[in-house]
Amino acid sequence: METTFNEAFSSLITKLEGWFTTIIEYLPNLTLAILVSIAAYFAAKYVNRLTYKMVSKRIQQDSVAHMISRIAAVMLVIIGLYISLGILNLSKTLTSLLATAGVAGLAIGLALQNTLSNTVAGVSLSFREKIQIGNWVETNGYSGEVMDINLKEFVIKEADNNIVILPNKLILENALKNYSLTTRMRVALKCGVGYESDLAKVKSLTKETIAANFDQVKSADDVEFYYTEFGGSSIDYLCRFWIDSESMLDKLNAKTEAIIAIKNAYDKAGINIPFPIRTLQFDNKLSVDTSKTSQKNEFSKN
Repeated sequence: METTFNEAFSSLITKLEGWFTTIIEYLPNLTLAILVSIAAYFAAKYVNRLTYKMVSKRIQQDSVAHMISRIAAVMLVIIGLYISLGILNLSKTLTSLLATAGVAGLAIGLALQNTLSNTVAGVSLSFREKIQIGNWVETNGYSGEVMDINLKEFVIKEADNNIVILPNKLILENALKNYSLTTRMRVALKCGVGYESDLAKVKSLTKETIAANFDQVKSADDVEFYYTEFGGSSIDYLCRFWIDSESMLDKLNAKTEAIIAIKNAYDKAGINIPFPIRTLQFDNKLSVDTSKTSQKNEFSKN
């Protein structure tokens, strides 16, 4: 029993001596690996701040800027870790870990496919200079001001102050009309005048009225006026002119002012804007059976 114990103790001492010898041999490499890891950590913090400052100048969304800066920092830490393990002759271990992480990442990516697609779309939208916060856009049947673009959703505030939240994937895959990219908008008005009206006078009066009420319209010749059809109760026309605007609300206000000005001008000139007229014609004459009427009167006397 004592012999067995001595052999086991001797074997333990031998292993400890071997480990101690290995530690002594690898102590310089271990020290260097630790220094490399520490340097990579502090360098990653510096790169994180520097990347955030650079990205935030081009991207207004803090969430996207933070994500990009963190990715840059993580990449630097991974590089430092790879160098440290290489110093300790453990690069194969890191390769195995990366392979395992790749398989796990693939499984997670398949499970979170929709979420990741919205995240990637959010990053892509953030780098698009033609879509910025504050722009007035129309997309997916909604129109309003862009309030936020983050990693998950695209937020729009409509003219009635309702908030619309759309997945980034829909914005990236569907058409988007940005009214703020241009400084001019064209206002189109449709109206009709009575058949008794002087059409040449109506045309000149309408164009002059628009030119007099909008500073952006230099003269009446800049106003487009076209008669479109003989309507049911009026001769219809289309009037178009340009205004300086970057918002749909400005366009609606300009259209309102134009309608008020045209209505006042027509009232002063005696030009009629007729109501829709409907004529009902009955070709069959109604007849009254007097015999039944007299019988009812006789019964009523009793």
